[in-house]
Amino acid sequence: MSKPVKQMIVKEYRKRFEGVEGAVVVEIRGMDASATNKMRTDFARKSVKVAVVKNALARSAFKGHALEGLGEHFTGPTAIVYSRDSVIDLARDLVKWSKGIESFTFKAAILEGIVFEGVAGVHKLSKMPTRAEAQSNVVTLVLSPARNLMGAVKGPGGRVMGIVKEVQSRLEKGEAITAKAG
Repeated sequence: MSKPVKQMIVKEYRKRFEGVEGAVVVEIRGMDASATNKMRTDFARKSVKVAVVKNALARSAFKGHALEGLGEHFTGPTAIVYSRDSVIDLARDLVKWSKGIESFTFKAAILEGIVFEGVAGVHKLSKMPTRAEAQSNVVTLVLSPARNLMGAVKGPGGRVMGIVKEVQSRLEKGEAITAKAG
């Protein structure tokens, strides 16, 4: 391949992966064409793309890019599975989809510069909370003390209010109110 062609491919990779913050690198060696097409079709519905790349050219294109940490995993037949959305959701979907497909191999994934290596790494990533889930957990933690405080204040206050209403009711009926000594 001539140098100008390689430069064009590197430029295309930079353009294609611009703004991509996380991805999963897989090996699809041994998958037949129908399985590969089914994978692409299934994930295209979720705005997920699968790109088979030339390893050396991808390493060159990703220098200084968010995906640079994946460079050492570009060996053999390599495909990058990526989305503009959450890489954690992507990893979850890939783990589910790959069950029962022996020829599908996880090489690595990257999220915010952290590389998750191999099958174990991608499975670990798939079990992490997404940004929205983490924010929800934080909001719940922040609000729970206030919720507990309101419950504590409301509980005794509700009992006192019940006593006040009972006293008011008896006074309106003209009944005498007596205090019990404990």
